[in-house]
Amino acid sequence: MIAVMLVEDQAMVRGALAALLEIEDDLDVVAQAADGREALQRVGRGGIDVVVTDIEMPAMNGLELSAAIRREHPGVKVVVLTTFARAGYFRRAMEGGAAGYLLKDAPATALADAIRRIHAGQRVVDPELAAEAWAEPDPLTHRERQVLRLVERGRPTAEIAHELSLSEGTVRNYLSSAITKLDASGRSDAAAKARSRGWL
Repeated sequence: MIAVMLVEDQAMVRGALAALLEIEDDLDVVAQAADGREALQRVGRGGIDVVVTDIEMPAMNGLELSAAIRREHPGVKVVVLTTFARAGYFRRAMEGGAAGYLLKDAPATALADAIRRIHAGQRVVDPELAAEAWAEPDPLTHRERQVLRLVERGRPTAEIAHELSLSEGTVRNYLSSAITKLDASGRSDAAAKARSRGWL
């Protein structure tokens, strides 16, 4: 029996996934969580073989969760299940240690099959998304991503500098670099372009 944990912030979606997986004789949904932080704590208590996680969640997103599980619990496999067919998200998921990346519009049987294959040590990814991800690598640095995420939230330069413990000049330099890399018209456009490509 494969012990599965579902991580999804929408309770209705989480419940539907659990019901679908429980139909399978060899899969057992032993835990559920509404965000990455809660999920990581539950994984730490043991008894989980495969984690199926969404990406966009409060507290800790699915990409951060996947990377944390690889660091702290390398025996646990992670499948990212998302609505986002974005090359940037896919690449970050793979680099962060996810063993699979599936889209929510795939047939229900595809998820059960992916869990089995990943539990057996395989990787399960969409080949077209994989090709796109490696054709257009993420040009942003970690700091540039941090700054653009705060721009998305409407934070002015002074607040961004305070939150990241940087000088305002350094923040402006990161913004200028990101705007140039993304061929954007300004800071908000840069954040929007980075988000649309899955780089934030």
